[in-house]
Amino acid sequence: MAFLDNPGIDPVANAFPHLFEPLRIRGCTLKNRIMSTGHDTTLPVDGTVNEALVAYQEARARGGAGLIVLQVSGVHETARYTNHVLMATDDSAIPGYRRVAEAVHRFDTVLFAQLFHPGREIAEADGGLLSVAYAPSAVPNERFHVMPSPLKLPMIRAIVSGYGDAARRMQTAGVDGVEIVASHGYLPSQFLNPRVNLRDDAYGGDLDRRLKFLREVIADIRGKVRDRFVVGLRISGFEVDESGLSQDESLQAIIGVADSIDYVNVTLGSSATLGGAIHIAPPMSSKTSYVAPYAASVRQRVRIPVFVAGRINQPQEAEAILASGQADVCGMTRAMICDPEMPNKARRGAADDIRACIACNQACIGHFHKGYPISCIQNPVSGRELQYGTVSPARVPRRVMVVGGGPAGMKAAIIAAERGHRVSLHEGQKRLGGQALLAQLLPGRAEFGGLVTNLLHEMAAAGVEVHLGSQVDRTMIESESPDVVVMATGAIPYRPDFASEGALQIADAWQILSESVEPGHSVVVVDWRADWIGIGIAERLAQSGRRVRLAVSGIAVGESLPFYVRDASVASLHKLGVSVLPYMRLYGSDSDTVYLQHMTSGEAVVIDSVDTLVLCTGHQSVTDLADSLDDLSLDVRIIGDAASPRTAEEAVFEGLRVATEI
Repeated sequence: MAFLDNPGIDPVANAFPHLFEPLRIRGCTLKNRIMSTGHDTTLPVDGTVNEALVAYQEARARGGAGLIVLQVSGVHETARYTNHVLMATDDSAIPGYRRVAEAVHRFDTVLFAQLFHPGREIAEADGGLLSVAYAPSAVPNERFHVMPSPLKLPMIRAIVSGYGDAARRMQTAGVDGVEIVASHGYLPSQFLNPRVNLRDDAYGGDLDRRLKFLREVIADIRGKVRDRFVVGLRISGFEVDESGLSQDESLQAIIGVADSIDYVNVTLGSSATLGGAIHIAPPMSSKTSYVAPYAASVRQRVRIPVFVAGRINQPQEAEAILASGQADVCGMTRAMICDPEMPNKARRGAADDIRACIACNQACIGHFHKGYPISCIQNPVSGRELQYGTVSPARVPRRVMVVGGGPAGMKAAIIAAERGHRVSLHEGQKRLGGQALLAQLLPGRAEFGGLVTNLLHEMAAAGVEVHLGSQVDRTMIESESPDVVVMATGAIPYRPDFASEGALQIADAWQILSESVEPGHSVVVVDWRADWIGIGIAERLAQSGRRVRLAVSGIAVGESLPFYVRDASVASLHKLGVSVLPYMRLYGSDSDTVYLQHMTSGEAVVIDSVDTLVLCTGHQSVTDLADSLDDLSLDVRIIGDAASPRTAEEAVFEGLRVATEI
């Protein structure tokens, strides 16, 4: 690496020459090829840009993103697909967009806004009342069970005009361009799709007529903005459903409007079906960069820049896409939710310092589906920039002992050390990571181990003193006399009390994953939480050729999981032939039988010829050490599963929170 000695050569440019090459698009220049794609944050509360959203996007601009695309903005009153969607239907919205534009531009980041109408893809009701959905034709969707009303010509004209009016407002606010959302089966796509658009007027029929709506939208925008204003299109290269746009149909539509737009942003999937929706935010079981070939097929046929998004987690992955000519810009949205500083780190040659996204979907798209503001299980600052965006130095450095080396303890140690405290972390096992080490052994969950890898790297950088195989007791704490003890002692599997007779093999999920127990051929998995564990254990055992029955204490398997993670896993269970029994609680067992009870009817459900019963019945906190300190005058903070067994998200957040309070 002799070039490092030459001050005239930028070593980063050699590592990622394509990623950090500027790109001119009409009236603006992207400083690099890294894009944060439009994604709903649930941060706005009244349909307008608020300070939380400004702070969120400003963090990504400060982190070095070349392009930020804002979340969708409705162009017509019928575009309110959720209760918290941004609306660009009135000039009163302009000041909010101006604030976010000014914040982003301070870091030489380009800002586009998404213009949106969902058509029949209405996800939520207004105040509990079902909204009227409008689409080209009365063709229902599968996912939201919406039967839309066919659009009449006056409303089509009003919606078309709404796109142009919204673009004009964005331009007035200082936004650099707009992106028409025709992806994921939304309204423009519904006009393009011959199985959804059954009209017999000028807007339906052959491709040219089905393109009429989109062409009119583009023309209306162009007629209301300056020449330098960018107009792009987001579209699914394939909607991954028999009733959705095929790859060829999507390509022909793109070709049909390519001469009138400045770029095309290629993604995958559809909101209209459960299978197609998985690709809106593909889980970690999906391959990285898997959408790039669809973008490449478009790039071969058009002259405008082609953007792509879909599990592009690391700068080296984006560099490979760009270098191979598959696309011109890479969407790395979740990568920057996890680490907003990712572009800057890559730029300065510190790629190893990047906190890599693991595509768990739990706090990003998972929060959106629950109506909560966006965040990240690894980076709880995301979405909370106003509260935790700045790590302030401790007023008085203190001696902090962290007991437990799972995600909660590791995060607490990192933040406390970064604030200037003297931190020691004690872990009884020979490895750090806690339950995350087991979680990564579940099928399709290997990347979950990245949570531990990232925390280990951050601990080393923060200078945390680590003691492995260290069994902490009251005597040790009294001897070391720390100022603060952070208890992150975690939890162990909970075994419920149930009637059990005979020699039926009974194991818990930890024993299966650690392979300390060899289960028999016929297995019943009792899943109390309806989360990753039960569904993953069932899949793992079925993959090994065993007959598996999954009894879920809920209305459906994976009930508590982010939707796209759940649906991908359910598809795998179905292919493997796993039998799923919902509404089940464990009642008892004997030598070869498991007795269940229906949770609502109370009736017995008997499963015969069982070799092994696997309990995925939750965890119980380990609190012995904390309890032994009750009589000491000591500042003790209990976090993570030690406080109450939950998930890695709560563990990492509580590590952050308690460390900022010390």
